Amino acid sequence: MSVLMQHPETASRQPMILSGRGVTAVLGPTNTGKTHYAIERMVAHKSGVIGLPLRLLAREVYTRIVQRVGVDKVALITGEEKITPNDAVYSVCTVEAMPRQTDAAFVAIDEVQLAGDLERGHIFTDRVLNLRGREETLLLGAATMRPILEKLLPGLTVVSRPRLSHLAYAGSKKITRLPRRSAVVAFSADEVYAIAELIRRQRGGAAVVLGALSPRTRNAQVALYQEGDVEYLVATDAIGMGLNLDVDHVAFAQDSKFDGFQYRNLTPAEMGQIAGRAGRHMRDGTFGVTGRVAPLVDETIERIESHEFPPVKLLQWRSKHLEFNTLDVLRQSLEATPPVPGLTRALPAVDQQALERLSLDSEIRDIARGADRVELLWDVCSLPDYRRITPLQHSDLIAAIFRDIVHHGAVREDYLAEQVRRADQTGGDIDTLSARISQIRTWTYVSHRPHWLANPSHWQEKTREIEDRLSDALHERLTKRFVDRRTSVLMKRLRENAMLEAEIGVDGDVFVEGHHVGQLSGFRFTPDSSAEGPDQKAVMAAAQKSLAIEFEARAARLHASGNHDFALGSDGTVRWLGDPVARLASSDNILAPRIILLADDQLSGQAREVVTARIERFVHHHISTILKPLDDLAKAEDLEGLAKGLAFRIVEGLGVLFRRDVADDVKALDQEARGTLRRYGVRFGAYHVFMPALLKPAPAEIITMLWALRNEGFDKPGYGDIAAALAAGRTSIVTEAEYQRDFYRLAGFRYLGKRAVRIDILERLSDLIRPLLQWNPGNGVPPEGAYDGRRFMTTPAMLSILGATPDDMEEILKGLGYRSESIDPAVAKAHLDGLRAKAAPSLPEAEKSDGTSSEAGIDSGSGETPEDGPSEEPASELESKATVGAAPEDDGQPAEAVAIVETQADMQSATHATTGEGTGDEIQAAADAAGEEEPKPVLLWRPAGRNENNRNRQHRQGNRQRQGAGRGKGDNRNQPHRNGKGKPPRHGKKHGDNSKPRPPRKEKPIDPDSPFAKLAALKEQMNK
Repeated sequence: MSVLMQHPETASRQPMILSGRGVTAVLGPTNTGKTHYAIERMVAHKSGVIGLPLRLLAREVYTRIVQRVGVDKVALITGEEKITPNDAVYSVCTVEAMPRQTDAAFVAIDEVQLAGDLERGHIFTDRVLNLRGREETLLLGAATMRPILEKLLPGLTVVSRPRLSHLAYAGSKKITRLPRRSAVVAFSADEVYAIAELIRRQRGGAAVVLGALSPRTRNAQVALYQEGDVEYLVATDAIGMGLNLDVDHVAFAQDSKFDGFQYRNLTPAEMGQIAGRAGRHMRDGTFGVTGRVAPLVDETIERIESHEFPPVKLLQWRSKHLEFNTLDVLRQSLEATPPVPGLTRALPAVDQQALERLSLDSEIRDIARGADRVELLWDVCSLPDYRRITPLQHSDLIAAIFRDIVHHGAVREDYLAEQVRRADQTGGDIDTLSARISQIRTWTYVSHRPHWLANPSHWQEKTREIEDRLSDALHERLTKRFVDRRTSVLMKRLRENAMLEAEIGVDGDVFVEGHHVGQLSGFRFTPDSSAEGPDQKAVMAAAQKSLAIEFEARAARLHASGNHDFALGSDGTVRWLGDPVARLASSDNILAPRIILLADDQLSGQAREVVTARIERFVHHHISTILKPLDDLAKAEDLEGLAKGLAFRIVEGLGVLFRRDVADDVKALDQEARGTLRRYGVRFGAYHVFMPALLKPAPAEIITMLWALRNEGFDKPGYGDIAAALAAGRTSIVTEAEYQRDFYRLAGFRYLGKRAVRIDILERLSDLIRPLLQWNPGNGVPPEGAYDGRRFMTTPAMLSILGATPDDMEEILKGLGYRSESIDPAVAKAHLDGLRAKAAPSLPEAEKSDGTSSEAGIDSGSGETPEDGPSEEPASELESKATVGAAPEDDGQPAEAVAIVETQADMQSATHATTGEGTGDEIQAAADAAGEEEPKPVLLWRPAGRNENNRNRQHRQGNRQRQGAGRGKGDNRNQPHRNGKGKPPRHGKKHGDNSKPRPPRKEKPIDPDSPFAKLAALKEQMNK
């Protein structure tokens, strides 16, 4: 024996003496034939045991040895699978399932560098140090293990084997541009599935290999790849552990993984182990990165290509000399320190973690008394966590099995039958089937443990049968999801002429006699500029012949494709299955752009017409679906006269018009025409005539693109950037000076200098401002934000709907044409307190009047739709008044806010007084809270540049009757009126001075059919 045996009780006191006599280490990089050499050496002996790191690899080696010596002489032993013929002399095992001692003539352990792995390393270390064959022992692994093995095993014989082929770095490539026979490596099932799905859409399909797959599913998936049904393999690092596949290129889609304890970056040695799968036997291979992985640094590339990595310095170790007197003694023996340098105590594995948890359970401690019970508990703790559940749930499962064995002598049949029945269902998706396979693997493992079940052979057969059914179902789901059978057939079909053979891959690569001659993208062929030679003309002729056939086939597939296979990009390019096939161009009808086919002349005749018609059908369906309200309005047949003309302008404006631009048309519309337009989704707001249904991200993107087609706007600054703010739910945004301002309107925003506000939010803001400016100081307590009927203060409601700060609010109101006046907070409070005190005695009468006015207001709004709200009808006369003394917005935009106030005078008789919280106390409280700091002035906002002569007589008389209380510095209600240019006159009487009353305004004749006339008549009748 190479290990001098020791008694457990003295193992911790005496040094471990190891020897490498009779042990050979065969070390080298991947593709050196180490596993093949071990198989040859084992079958040369009369008996042998070989341990492998994965059950997938164990199954592969088992198959190879069976082919050499026959099925009756080979046993397969893994945690959940045992094939043990009576005459078996060779055993293929996972390292965990290898016997602790053996009388076999030959022993081999593969991938010994895993002795440094944090999770499984202590198991490999134990087998390397302690398990020997009678005649020969082989340790197979990477060259990085040489120093530590020579240190721990004096007298070891080392054989170095060079790689059979060259491995080179190929750089970074997109997943869709990877060469055929590529393996893409990721480290989570979700990432593997996502990559396989992408490859299916772009390249026809991929096989998937994960360590969690059952051997049956894994073998079926590998067969898809090896037989050429698919050209790509997506796998975890399971392929790095000796799985022999026909791979030419390995691409890393992730460069970090979870090692059982933490997420960490791959070491160069680990990357070399995986990259080495590329290039088998004498065929060279390449490796690289893809996806979001950054290109490898030069040092890492050099190490992988030269197979030179830092040596392994420490092996993970856990004592094999365990004492089972009590639970505490067992735990102490597991904490023993390594007896020799070069070993380090392993972190607690799943079994030790479960033991620690169960040792805290008083019930388990009570029944785990005596060495036999403690040893049984430790044996049950070895149950692997196939399901990847929480440590507590796994511990509960172990506790249930342990209690059954102690109390009943075996796991209860009814309990086991119920657990197995739950897993015996082949319905569900990939994740569901994978979870069931993990569950049945748990009970397969239990059925192969000695003395755990009363009838183990029955349950071994039962669980294996269920696992096979689930594995077949999972393979079917994987193939259905990740393999396009039609495309797979096309990938192997050759295009022929009399002399040369041509092939067009699913990715568009065109090959003639194996030589790449160009790339086919959609219906356009780009020749490879590097393809030269005397036979180039014949080669290209063969390619063109192949392309003509391929174009016909692609045209047929495109014609039969569903709309989900097409995509319309923000640049106006139509793509089919990812390839550009057409671009849009402007036409007379802005909602029906022209189609310009992106195709070579080989696509001709009926095939070209079919392709064009199908793309046109998709584009028109796509636009009419996303812009349905606008499309319906454009096709409306029940509109006439002005309504039809206004609808045309709305369509040409892509759903948004400034109301000032169509003021006359809107004013001239009768109620019936307005109602018809409203039914098509048109809203007549105070500032805009627009369609609220289009103020969404998807319509905004299409609208912006259609505008760009007509105005050559794709290259203008800001294209496509503003719609993102709409998608994020922003109600106002900071403007960018260099952006094209039309893009704000197209995305549903109003450009207001330094800020842009969503159009529908501006209309809501107008609804909040209107009652504050039409409130009459003689009509009771002022509503929140009101001041004197001519000026108002901003309120939290205004800030809330805009998502803006007070500073932002100033910018917005200035942009809308309002101007501010600052007054002292004390003056404002005194003024509001005076109004509140003055209104208090007459509050009951005001409430009665409010009820009357409410009824009148309801009647007056009978012509409105709920969608249009209060801002609908008063704005009908807005634009005619907005031009007088209007303060321009940025770029000369008129101040519509002035018009809102003036048009409300026509409805003053129907507006009821609104009671609310007195804002004076709030202002004073804010001033008090500032402490010793000087209180900030209160901003009063009013429409700019317009005197108030056009207010109705009743409102004007009420202003003259106000008392001096509450007026002070900053209260400019008695200041001289501003002239049309917004500047105060140099002389003149104050507003309250009646010595020279202004002549009364000449009243316009009232239209008896006007809703305002009907409203006034109704109020007069109610007052009687």
